[in-house]
Amino acid sequence: MHLRTHTGEKPFVCDVCDKPFSRKINLRVHQRIHSGAKPYVCDICTKAFSQKGNLKNHCLIHSNEKPYVCDLCQKAFRTQGMLANHHLVHSGEKPHVCEVCNSAFFKSCDLKKHLRIHSGEKPYVCQICKTAFARSHTLKCHLRIHSGERRTQICPVCKKTLSDAVRLKQHLRIHSGEKPHICEVCKKAFYRKWDLKKHRSIHQNEKSYVCEICKKAFYRLSSLKSHFRIHSGEKPFVCETCNKTFSHRSLLTVHHRVHSGEKPFVCETCDKAFSLKCKLIVHQRIHTGEKPFVCEICNAAFSERSKLKKHHRVHSGEKPFVCEICNAPFSCRSTLKKHRLVHNGEKSHVS
Repeated sequence: MHLRTHTGEKPFVCDVCDKPFSRKINLRVHQRIHSGAKPYVCDICTKAFSQKGNLKNHCLIHSNEKPYVCDLCQKAFRTQGMLANHHLVHSGEKPHVCEVCNSAFFKSCDLKKHLRIHSGEKPYVCQICKTAFARSHTLKCHLRIHSGERRTQICPVCKKTLSDAVRLKQHLRIHSGEKPHICEVCKKAFYRKWDLKKHRSIHQNEKSYVCEICKKAFYRLSSLKSHFRIHSGEKPFVCETCNKTFSHRSLLTVHHRVHSGEKPFVCETCDKAFSLKCKLIVHQRIHTGEKPFVCEICNAAFSERSKLKKHHRVHSGEKPFVCEICNAPFSCRSTLKKHRLVHNGEKSHVS
């Protein structure tokens, strides 16, 4: 058996996904991915696991024991592996590199998940309808379709429906302003752990993903892919209600609020609600009196950047809005709109 370490021989093959193993016990543990078997059960909360080691690590949650402490920031961890992964945050080292696209990762498990993008591997298979998934969590969510267990959660503030308790917890931070995930380098805070993970790449000081068309560089491959849609005109995200298309998922999410009427951003002073966070920020200046946009020529201050831009035309004399009928120019779109009524006969011309 030991010789297989040197020869690379893997005689035990999974009959579901054809993955080979050098030891029969490893195959047996692997097959639990497909069967969903979890024979190791926590005595306290009855949560089940496919491997004994995972149960052992889980039990530390109940004891709140964190014996492994980082000597740089004193943060404590339940397992030695978690501490080892944490050390990479301080060093910036990403030892696990994709051989296909050179994307680098802190942890081997993240690289393993990433490789499925290239290979198309989907090892997590629903035993009911045989639909396959790349991640175990996606399969877990999918199984609720068959069980009828949707476990939807409703936000008590804006009544938005979330798919599970975890997403509700993340969503509530929009209302509370809580940002528990903090960058160790620049102290910037985030609502979600995933957003912090993406942000960390900024501190690498290397934009290795370059657009072939305009040569703009990016820290992440996902950012380059999103950017490329500017050139291709691709809009893969489609609204199921009105079929309007968008280049980014975030734009579709915001658009959905047109149909749902959802306004998750609420003013703490007057309870007025908004669909966009940026609109709430502008609105709050009514209460604070803040006018952060100042004209460099006359020091006139404005609460919105667009109002300062409009004001600049007083000094420049710029009149970018032109009547299509008589070519009369105007500095404001609203003034042009009023002028058009002259041609429509809806308002007598006043010189």
